Amino acid sequence: MKRLRGTGRTAGVLAAAVCAALALPGGARAAGEGGGYAFDDKARRVKGAISNLDAERLTAGQSYRDTIRKDGKLYYRVDLDARQNAYVSVVAVPKPGGKAGYSDGIKVTMQDGSGTNCGYQSVSFGGFGFARPIAAYTHRTIEPDSSACQLAGAYYVLVERTSESDSADWELELRYVTEPGLKTAGPTALPENWASGTPQPPAGGPQRRDGGGGFHDAASLRQGEWRTDIKPGQTMYYRVPVDWGQQIFATAELGSSPVADDYVSSALTLSLLNPARGYVASRDLSYDGDPSTVAFDPERPVAFENRFASDDATNGLRFAGWYYLSATLSPEVAKAYGDKPLPLTLRVNVTGQPRPAPPYDGDAGPFTVTDDDREAAASGLSGPQAARSATLTVVGVAGIGVGTVLVLGLGAWWLLARRASGAGPTPG
Repeated sequence: MKRLRGTGRTAGVLAAAVCAALALPGGARAAGEGGGYAFDDKARRVKGAISNLDAERLTAGQSYRDTIRKDGKLYYRVDLDARQNAYVSVVAVPKPGGKAGYSDGIKVTMQDGSGTNCGYQSVSFGGFGFARPIAAYTHRTIEPDSSACQLAGAYYVLVERTSESDSADWELELRYVTEPGLKTAGPTALPENWASGTPQPPAGGPQRRDGGGGFHDAASLRQGEWRTDIKPGQTMYYRVPVDWGQQIFATAELGSSPVADDYVSSALTLSLLNPARGYVASRDLSYDGDPSTVAFDPERPVAFENRFASDDATNGLRFAGWYYLSATLSPEVAKAYGDKPLPLTLRVNVTGQPRPAPPYDGDAGPFTVTDDDREAAASGLSGPQAARSATLTVVGVAGIGVGTVLVLGLGAWWLLARRASGAGPTPG
């Protein structure tokens, strides 16, 4: 009987593990639920320095949060080797409803110890007139024919904010990731021929899929037509797995409204960002109450050699992984059409057959597309939900294993008990 009680404790532990996995918090939610941007709930607080020599060191694979003032400049430190590429992204999150001038935005730069700029990206609100979350990144890229920023050592990430209209503090979400170098150098020239046509709209009709409130809980999409509703001032986030050699095409359509027919310039902004959360492209549409559509221009397939291109869009399509789409509806829409949501449809095409990854000298990390990623895209799982699903799968497999052991153990115990009592096996 003692053995049976021990078995009961094992089963109890298994049941507790299953319940705990099911009860894990987080996951995708409708964008704007609870108000504003959805920060990574595992992000650590960090304090940017005003001098590079006082900068706190960031750890690869970790997210961070900070606050930046108007016209502020903040430094962070990353320690790099001479083999891996490094990327630091920054999401700037103004207070909802704030105004924005044309040049308001952020600039993110990486520098070595001598002050040489290794790379930078500037993103502004442009002429949209309203504040919203925007993202930019900087990187140190290992290049065969370059001597700048190639050595191991301390590097510094400088985040600069430019503000004309908004004096309030902005929240920041930072993320630092690395990409392994190559075992053997590959081509650096861009292919001359590539498919530059726009594919037919995806078939199958619209399916409901609400976006997340940030990069962390972005809802997953695969090729298809996806329907949601978006409120004035709201930003929704989605992610799409795009493998090596594939192209992503995206269109946003804002549905008609019966309320009014006023004209709103730059009513919706659609942005594309890469797996390192670097800005790739954005488009905006105007709205007068009738259906209105905007689409990205055709871009090159995802390829390693794209990183050697001079234009930002091609340069950003440098690796496979989760590409992000964000859609923001201007708060100005509420003045003409009220604060109720408007219907929004995203049409996503991913074309081309996946090609082999470059010969990375190590784990590709986030710069790959796995079967699990494709399953998450089919089911709409956010990153946290996909992680919990994987946890439950492991627990389920472990449960099957423990259950099998319990059955076999009970059977052996029963046979031994019968033999000890002098009884033979039960006739079949």
